[in-house]
Amino acid sequence: MESDRTSLPRRRLLTGAAALAAAAALVPAGSAAARPRTARPRAAAYPPVHWAAADPANFTEANRPTEYPVEMVVIHVTQETFADTLKLFQDPNHKAAAHYVVRSSDGYLAQCVSEKNVAWHAGNWDYNTRSIGIEHEGWVDDPKWFTDALYRQSAALTAAICDRYNIPKDRKHIIGHVEVPGTDHTDPGQYWDWSRYMELVKGRA
Repeated sequence: MESDRTSLPRRRLLTGAAALAAAAALVPAGSAAARPRTARPRAAAYPPVHWAAADPANFTEANRPTEYPVEMVVIHVTQETFADTLKLFQDPNHKAAAHYVVRSSDGYLAQCVSEKNVAWHAGNWDYNTRSIGIEHEGWVDDPKWFTDALYRQSAALTAAICDRYNIPKDRKHIIGHVEVPGTDHTDPGQYWDWSRYMELVKGRA
C-alpha cells in the first residue's frame, strides 16, 4: 500500500508552529498586519427593476461613466400617469426620457434608459451627461401621489445609484428638476418631502 504522503512528522509540525509564532512576535503592534481588517460598508442593492425601453430618439447612446462621469441624481414628477409616461418615452417624437419611472401605488420601478446612456430628462445637456433621472408618477400640486411605497422604492434606487458611482448622499448631488440651471420646470414641487426622502436614501428612516 502506498504510504500517506499528506501526513507530516510531529517534529516538523512543532517546528513550523514555533517559527510562525516567532514571526508574529516580530510584527509591530501598530502595523497594518497586526490590525484587524475593518469591513467596507456594503453597497446598497438595486431594488427590482423592470425594463420598459424608451425609443432611441429620446436619449443619446454613450459609455458612462467612462465617457461622462455620473455625479448626480435628478428627481422628477411626471405630471402624467405611470402608463402614459412610458408611452411618451416610447414615442420618438417626444424627444425626452428619464432613466427610471416609479409608480405611485406600489413603487414599481421601470427602467427606460440604460445608465450608461445619456437620457434627455433635465433640459440641460451638461446635467444630462452627468446625472441619472428618476421620474415619479404624480402631479406636483397633489401630494397624495407621493406614497410611502413610492418614497421607499425610489430612495432604495437612489441609494444604490449613489453607491455604484460614489455619489455623496446629500442635497448637492441629489437634486430636483427645478434646481437644474435653465429649466422652466418646478418638479418635484412643494409637497415633495425632501427631509424624509434623504433620510430614506441614507438608510436612517
